[in-house]
Amino acid sequence: MSQLTIYAENDAATPLMSTGDFEKITTELGEAGIRIERWKADRELADDADSETIIAAYQAEIDRLVAEGGYQTWDVVSMNPGHPEKDAFRRKFLDEHTHSEDEVRFFVRGHGLFVIHANDKVYSMLCEKDDLISVPADTKHWFDMGPNPVFTAIRLFNNPEGWVANFTGDAIAEEFPLLDN
Repeated sequence: MSQLTIYAENDAATPLMSTGDFEKITTELGEAGIRIERWKADRELADDADSETIIAAYQAEIDRLVAEGGYQTWDVVSMNPGHPEKDAFRRKFLDEHTHSEDEVRFFVRGHGLFVIHANDKVYSMLCEKDDLISVPADTKHWFDMGPNPVFTAIRLFNNPEGWVANFTGDAIAEEFPLLDN
């Protein structure tokens, strides 16, 4: 189940709020400028569906986002516990960073933890299958796939070069809970 936990930025030990109510999640994240939606595939997908099949199943939703946000490219990324570079990939995303474009991810399978640092708060959003999250450009955040990652996600980009991070140098991400899977 999708779960949002909100902390004061200077207190990782005491959540201000925690909820699995998607309506409440949408409201709280919306107030911080974060978009979250639920999508449904137009067909059943096998766990091992290839990228083309996944894109085709969500093409109408992708087209809607492209029209709204001007996204130029999209792809599918997957990670499993047996991936030989999973630890390196995890470390790459764990430091607080921003992007010059929106970070848009839709979870087709599995889960991941997006943590957004905004408005003197830390919003820890556990995204699950069927969740779309869009973190606006220049918003401080980090992502944790956990030590045993299991996810497949569609990524949309304004920049044809794909994922480019601007690390803040702030160690805040080290203070907050990580994903334990």
